[in-house]
Amino acid sequence: MVRSDPHPFGIHRSLDPPGVLPQLAWRLDASSPPEENEIAVDVEALAIDSASFRQLLEAEKAGKGNVADQILKIVAERGKMHNPATGSGGIFLGRVRRVGARHPAAGVLAPGERIASMVSLTLTPLQLERVGGVNRRAERVEVEGTAILFARTLYARPPSDLLEETSLAAFDVAGAPASVRRRAKPGDTVLVIGTGKAGLLSIAAAREKVGAEGRVFALDASEPATSRARSLGLADEIWTLDARDAVAVHAAFEAKTGGRLADLVVNVANVPGTEPASILCAREEGSVLFFGMATSFSAAALVAEGLAHPGTLLIGNGYVPEHAEMAIDLLRRHAALSQAFADLLEERT
Repeated sequence: MVRSDPHPFGIHRSLDPPGVLPQLAWRLDASSPPEENEIAVDVEALAIDSASFRQLLEAEKAGKGNVADQILKIVAERGKMHNPATGSGGIFLGRVRRVGARHPAAGVLAPGERIASMVSLTLTPLQLERVGGVNRRAERVEVEGTAILFARTLYARPPSDLLEETSLAAFDVAGAPASVRRRAKPGDTVLVIGTGKAGLLSIAAAREKVGAEGRVFALDASEPATSRARSLGLADEIWTLDARDAVAVHAAFEAKTGGRLADLVVNVANVPGTEPASILCAREEGSVLFFGMATSFSAAALVAEGLAHPGTLLIGNGYVPEHAEMAIDLLRRHAALSQAFADLLEERT
């Protein structure tokens, strides 16, 4: 059924409850034909956000179905890839099937073009016919299905000079390095917690912004992850530490900085329980940017209060103007960063 007044925010596809923004709806209408202000896309891959993918793997180990079957079940129930355990989703890669005549991209985007969504799967109507290969390291799954983009939802074309997998992985976390660039200042000390895709890009963005007079540190609980981050040659020091151990992390960082701590802490961890370490490592006039979807923002606020820490707590915004271009440019400027992404994504299962 074609509607006479499809909403540019996609509210017309919210089923349960109706009349709310799609991200807030439990279930979306993903089966109705595309409206005149929508784009229909033949989806080929989903890049699942890191916190959600980790949870799916843990559920698989607990005997709750393999990752592919869990994704199929979530999408069938909700009309979108909105993990009920983490509240997060990811982005998709696909090929344009149809651009509505009233969509802003009409005449700009052509059927057959490959695009990646730059908005969360938690608000994207999605139908899946099949889930194929699962790339556990890249947190990507091959699929066959259909997605809908609204008039106000964003997309990007993967650049021709980079591997498509690399571009998709960078698009998925592009808001993190763009936010670091906005928040960090020349001469600052920056600590990045988590050295996955978002962490690697954030390290590069921090180094460029703080300059030679600033310092960049990072940590992760995984030795392979920290080893990969060290290969960039962009951080002053990187430690293999579990950020859930707030006391140990604070002691190590305080000793390394001579008690000065960080002007900006960037949390891109994909596990819960890292809020206390993030807050403790920021100096009193500093800021903590929580970008990981595993963050409990109520826990962060209560920890800061309990520690009598007056620092600024920031919620990472996945959208920053030109964030996709910024992430791709970082990969182009830093050969070691591009290689680290390739190493991260090469293993398939």
